[in-house]
Amino acid sequence: MSDEKNTRAELLTHIKEKAVVHGKVTLSSGKEADYYIDLRRITLDGTAAPLVGEVMLDLTAELEYDAVGGLTLGADPIADAMLHASHARGTRLDAFVVRKAAKMHGMQRQIEGPDIKGRRVLIVEDTTTTGSSPLTAVEAARAAGAEVVAVATIVDRATGADAVLAEKAAVPYLYAYTKDDLGLA
Repeated sequence: MSDEKNTRAELLTHIKEKAVVHGKVTLSSGKEADYYIDLRRITLDGTAAPLVGEVMLDLTAELEYDAVGGLTLGADPIADAMLHASHARGTRLDAFVVRKAAKMHGMQRQIEGPDIKGRRVLIVEDTTTTGSSPLTAVEAARAAGAEVVAVATIVDRATGADAVLAEKAAVPYLYAYTKDDLGLA
């Protein structure tokens, strides 16, 4: 277990300093916002990414799962950070990638990485707005034969994702930070 309080505070500082971009933007949901939270600036940062792995493992410590992944591109570095943080803690965690659609060549898979059939998996995302991206990943993981135990995100924008995931996916929804934590209320 990491020094959870200090790790959370340190990651929050990185997010506030590096990932919050102010100005008019159109989100993937189609909604407009006065700011954008670009967490790839964190999840791909050599200092912040290891903190992501620690915070997300701490957030999901009460859950039982042995693989983590989500919709590419946002989930990929989170799953990788969690895989490495898990290894550093002396435990094993596999990662997987969910494509938006199955490849039309090669193995024609929608999910890449170790097979998740029959396994308990966690779906992750960097920033959640409406819940549609993790819902796509949940559906793909279930179609591949996995049992999805929860969805976890770094930042929840508090726009209804919890209700969408509860209603359409029937899985718990966890998040490390809210827009209030980032001073964006």
